Amino acid sequence: MIDHKSIDTLVIGSGPGGYVAALRSAQLGMTTAVVERGRVGGVCTNIGCIPSKALIGEAHRFKQRKQWNQAVAAAASFEDAQGFKQAVVNKQAGGVQYLLKTAGVSVLEGEARLIDEHTASIQQAGAEQRISFKHAILATGSRPIELAALPYGGRIMSSTEALSLPQIPSSLVVIGGGYIGVELGQMYAKFGTKVTILEGGGQVLPGFEADLVAPVVRQLNEDGVTIITEAIAVHAEQDADGLTLRYMCQDEQRTVRAEYALVTVGRRPNTDGGLGLENIGLQTTGRGLIETDAQCRTAVPHIFTIGDITEGPALAHKASYEAKVAAEAIAGKPSIVDYRAIPLVVFSEPELASVGLTETACKEQGIPVIVGKSSFSINGRALALKEEPGFVKIIADQASGIVKGAQIVGIEASTLISELALAIEMGATVEDLAMTIHPHPTLGEVIMEAAENAVRKMRIVK
Repeated sequence: MIDHKSIDTLVIGSGPGGYVAALRSAQLGMTTAVVERGRVGGVCTNIGCIPSKALIGEAHRFKQRKQWNQAVAAAASFEDAQGFKQAVVNKQAGGVQYLLKTAGVSVLEGEARLIDEHTASIQQAGAEQRISFKHAILATGSRPIELAALPYGGRIMSSTEALSLPQIPSSLVVIGGGYIGVELGQMYAKFGTKVTILEGGGQVLPGFEADLVAPVVRQLNEDGVTIITEAIAVHAEQDADGLTLRYMCQDEQRTVRAEYALVTVGRRPNTDGGLGLENIGLQTTGRGLIETDAQCRTAVPHIFTIGDITEGPALAHKASYEAKVAAEAIAGKPSIVDYRAIPLVVFSEPELASVGLTETACKEQGIPVIVGKSSFSINGRALALKEEPGFVKIIADQASGIVKGAQIVGIEASTLISELALAIEMGATVEDLAMTIHPHPTLGEVIMEAAENAVRKMRIVK
């Protein structure tokens, strides 16, 4: 047992930010405790990243089986998929629990509230436990945004409920065409659900350039997904069999009928309510975020915040990265955050990935660049896998050839983007990438060929 009066580091939240912070803190020799109100692993492990990717993978495999055998039953396959998903979640959560235990981290169950700058109250089942700490890392994550016009309940779901449906819905309307809406909408479409996506902007997957989104939209259409852009949901009327959703599009009110509605319009940081920030004088921004310095330190010097409750994209790997910086800062190390290369991935079909600056961003910032592209359609490995759609785009400084950013749409984009993130992190040039020997036949050769094309363009400009 840990003497709670001598805790060096208290971590609130055990998601990919919290549990990594606790592990790193313990590895650096600090007595560490982590508080979790739900299941260890947080949202990502239990009701977010991991279960969604398990179901997406199963949907892809179901589609492949159905191409060979039209008699494959979607209902039974979906039931198996839910079982597989839960097995993956259980194994991942168990792995996190094991890592914390073997590192000597004390796991405290309950709802944490800051009482003062060095004390937290932990409530569980009506009982209270108080713990004193020298430093704290807040890693409380985020939750789905609820629309006033479409409150959660009944047939109106957040991503949490959408990952746990026991049966395939006959129809689904998705409000919000961002990465969560596209991923889950396409997953259900592959199992046979009639899916309609309503997106308020001009395209689904806003933030990605149109040429990258185009192959995903084509596949969504092939999967039977109806996409309606510039559409704003107004109201939903539920009944025993489904719901009727009213929305505005081009100054015209329209309706769509579905068995369920899934609202995916973003996430809200978990800084309100019972965390007790007011007890330590810690303010939040208008968006509910907590401002930090380059070491994730707040205005209260021994309190650190990481992940979705800080500025920047709400990504699990960003939280894990910040977790290490915060723990090392507490240990007196000179670690600071450097966000030059945070990859963003969408697990659509085909996959989308981006890191660093886009071509559009470079133009807006007045940075002269060279763009090298290469297609999966001429890659031997992609052809052998029947996965030809997509391309790699590399953006490099026109004068030096240093890689400024890269985007991929295509098979295994989520894996391939790491090479390009490393290139940006190391200040590599497109010539470095082009001269790196890539094994043949592999998907990675598309990166090499895109770099070669950028090198040729540079020589022409010079």
